[in-house]
Amino acid sequence: MDNRRDFIKKTTLASTGVVVGASAFSAKSYGNIMGANDRVVLGSIGVRGRGSNLLENFSEMYNDGVRIKTVCDVDSAVLGDNVKMATKNQKGNKPGTEEDMRRVFEDKEIDAVVVAVPNHWHALATIWACQAGKHVYVEKPSSHNVWEGRKMVEAARKYNRVVQVGFQNRSISNVMQAMDFLHRGGIGEVFLSRGTCFKPRDSFGISPDSVSPSTLNYDLWLGPATYRPYNEKKGHYNWHWHWDTGNGDTGNQGPHQFDIARWGLNKKIHPVKVQSMGGIFGFTPQECSQETPNTQTSVFEYEDGKILEFETRGRYTNHEANLGIKIGNMFYGTEGWMEVNGSTWKAYRGKETEPFAGSEMAGSAAVGGDTSFLTAPDSKGHYGNFIDGVRSGNHHDLNCDIETGHMSTVLPLIANIALRVGETLKFNGEFEKFINNEEADLLLTRKYRYPYIVPEKV
Repeated sequence: MDNRRDFIKKTTLASTGVVVGASAFSAKSYGNIMGANDRVVLGSIGVRGRGSNLLENFSEMYNDGVRIKTVCDVDSAVLGDNVKMATKNQKGNKPGTEEDMRRVFEDKEIDAVVVAVPNHWHALATIWACQAGKHVYVEKPSSHNVWEGRKMVEAARKYNRVVQVGFQNRSISNVMQAMDFLHRGGIGEVFLSRGTCFKPRDSFGISPDSVSPSTLNYDLWLGPATYRPYNEKKGHYNWHWHWDTGNGDTGNQGPHQFDIARWGLNKKIHPVKVQSMGGIFGFTPQECSQETPNTQTSVFEYEDGKILEFETRGRYTNHEANLGIKIGNMFYGTEGWMEVNGSTWKAYRGKETEPFAGSEMAGSAAVGGDTSFLTAPDSKGHYGNFIDGVRSGNHHDLNCDIETGHMSTVLPLIANIALRVGETLKFNGEFEKFINNEEADLLLTRKYRYPYIVPEKV
């Protein structure tokens, strides 16, 4: 009945000296060896901010057969409260702690890891985990640059691991309904989609370089990034606004709405052209060390001429559309338009100002008289969907497999490249390279700091 091969292939991470196991058995047989109660054992890597929220959600699934065995963070200052919270959620079952994620990957009892570290660590953490035979839930954006994102896809496939990207909208019933409505022709042929990220942020100031806190392993925090002295304004959370570690708000909040924008257009290929412009407004370099723009407009064109627009506003602003959208999406079709704001959506026909379809009026949203598609499947949410995928071992069971997450992540990444080189760029989606632009191609990857190197061959 269990048809797995009677061995586990061993492999070594050449750059780290960490020995990990690469699974050689089938997805179906994997489910058979997880134990009678199908207990899924997790390691939670990165528990500051978003990572703490993920730890809380996964540890609350203890009664559903999920256990957090290890909590890992390079800053010991955040471990105590997070372990206490997880222990409470797990009915007294206390997780252990680690500073170095490589120790988590070595643990053969751990089936999967939850990765919520800074963007520049997403790819290497995921690849190492896959090489170690672990399934992965990784936060958005899936990668810090385009090249390493493709390596994540290659690693997931090579080691037959399920890798879910944290685009939670993929598991929200109302958003699923809205996308189904669009794809069934609810507003005709969709020719334009638009995403917005309006999050006013004041200057976070400047500070001199200093010695890192005693609780922080700064070398591990930097990981693949180019060495720089510790600076608190470039560290925790502020890393988002520096190119070596983050991708600005276009690549921070933006990926969620980029994903919905691409999903609504029903595009499973990359655009052929991108342009982006913007800058830092409202404060000077003497007031803030931010490198990424706080105001940015990006436009993408697909081979069939359809357009995806995205706008990032980091200063004070009004909302857009009837739903009061600041972080959301709009879609324009040959017969009307639709707006999506969180889990709420409404569609308008032609010149009409009252919606004829939406999340709160499913009965009127029929396409061709059929309303059955508006009843979304019972969903356990994005986290439950990941656990189901771990149990089945089948990446097709995921609502946002790494390939899907990568396709959506590429959009803000190449928008930032267009902004940085100051040109309209043509993109070859098949090879994920720009056409006749060496300067832009250099920004598709990075120089990795030894020994934290994403390998050419995963």
